[in-house]
Amino acid sequence: MSAKTSILLVDDDIEITELLGAYLQSFNYEVHCACDGPAMRAQLQCHTVDLVVLDVMLPGTDGLTLAREIRAHSCIPVIMLTARTSTLDRILGLENGADDYMSKPFEPRELVARIQSVLRRSRGARDEDGGIAASDVVCFDGWELHRTDRTVVSPTGLVVALSNAEFRLLNTFLQTPRRLFSRDQLMEQARGRAMDAFERSIDLLVSRLRQKLAMDSDESSMIKTVRGAGYMFNVQSVQARAAWRV
Repeated sequence: MSAKTSILLVDDDIEITELLGAYLQSFNYEVHCACDGPAMRAQLQCHTVDLVVLDVMLPGTDGLTLAREIRAHSCIPVIMLTARTSTLDRILGLENGADDYMSKPFEPRELVARIQSVLRRSRGARDEDGGIAASDVVCFDGWELHRTDRTVVSPTGLVVALSNAEFRLLNTFLQTPRRLFSRDQLMEQARGRAMDAFERSIDLLVSRLRQKLAMDSDESSMIKTVRGAGYMFNVQSVQARAAWRV
């Protein structure tokens, strides 16, 4: 029998955590809970987690910082919860690596739907793209995209984790390099529910990916902006190879 999908709830409101945890368990999820950053780190050390539901307002280290910390070390999907409803707060959540974003109060059933959607995108992203196996590595201009763990490796060996949306966006670019994509085309490929809320979301996503591809290099022009038209991935060669197995 396959293992249950494991969800980590990070919220300092114990009553909400208990009620939400019981509700998620009724959908056959395995649920772990944490009330702050140290407790979250301890749970991630002890358990294999498939998705994190992370509140923004936490004692000590806030949720945005914790989301950034998760994304720096892992590609675990993150859904952020917040009582704040401004567009800027949504932008900050996405910029810090969240895969989706929900405003409080919310219906628990909607959270379940969001969890299911994010997990489908996360798992689907591993196996898509023209029949190339999820274990394959795609090489482009000295960089490597590792599909198994959704990371990119720079020419000097720096390993950078990608969010689900960043991974899907890079896959889209690599399928047809040097093709001009409109914002609508890229949105269709990399979108999630969190990205439906405002028009600038694809620009923010492209900016995040561009920054990661320039982290270990002076090269910042891999993703070209074509004013009024969209974006183009400007690389000379793209090759797929099987990942090393030990």
